[in-house]
Amino acid sequence: MKTLRSSILCFIVLLFTSPLLCAQDLSKYRHFTLGMNLARVLDRTDKKMADVKVIYGRPALLQELTWWLPDLTGTPVRSDTVEQILFSFCNGELYKISVTYDRTYTEGLTAEDMVKFISAKYGPATTLVPEVESAPNVQYEVRQKPFASWEDPQYSFNLVRSSLSHGFELLIYSKRLNAQAEAALAEAVKLEKEEGPQREADRQKKQIDDLEVARQRNRKTFRP
Repeated sequence: MKTLRSSILCFIVLLFTSPLLCAQDLSKYRHFTLGMNLARVLDRTDKKMADVKVIYGRPALLQELTWWLPDLTGTPVRSDTVEQILFSFCNGELYKISVTYDRTYTEGLTAEDMVKFISAKYGPATTLVPEVESAPNVQYEVRQKPFASWEDPQYSFNLVRSSLSHGFELLIYSKRLNAQAEAALAEAVKLEKEEGPQREADRQKKQIDDLEVARQRNRKTFRP
C-alpha cells in the first residue's frame, strides 16, 4: 500500500514538473546568451565597434547593435525566418534581444501558430493573453503588450506584434539587467532634460565664437 502511494505521489510530481523539465534555457537565443559581453556579440555577428550605436553615455553606457541576418544561400530569397536582431547593452552586457521575423515567413500565421512554434522549443507559455485587434490610433505601449510570455525567475521571452509593421517580434531580456538598464535610461532622460538648456547655450556660444574667429581671419586676408 505504501509503495502504491509513493508511486502515485511520484507520478503527480512528475506530471506537474514535466513542462519545466522540457523547457529550454530562457537565457539563450540561438548562439547568443543574455549577459554576454559586447565583444563576443560583435564576433558572432561579424560586426565592428563602428556599427554600435551609443544611446546614452551616463549614468550607464547604453548601446545598441542592429544585425540584419545575411542571406546564406546567395539567392534573392532569404534563408532565415528572422529578418533582423536588435541587441541592447548596458555597460557592455547584453540585457535584451529583440527579434524581428521576416513577414514572408510569417504571412498568414496566427498568434496561436507562433505560440506553438516557440513552445516546441522553450516549453509551454507561462502567460497567454488573447490578441485584440487594435484601432489605428491605439498607443504604442498598448500595441506592444505581449500576448504570450515564457518566464522564469531570471529571464523573460515575450511574443508581441510590431507597432509599425504589425508583424511578429520576440523580445527576450534578463530581468535583472533590464531593470538596471531601464533605471539608467530614466536617469539619462532626466539628466538630458535638466542639462539641455545649458548645452544649447554652450552650442550657440561656440557657434558665435567660431564665427568671430572666421571673421577675424578673413578680415586679414580678404581682397576685393
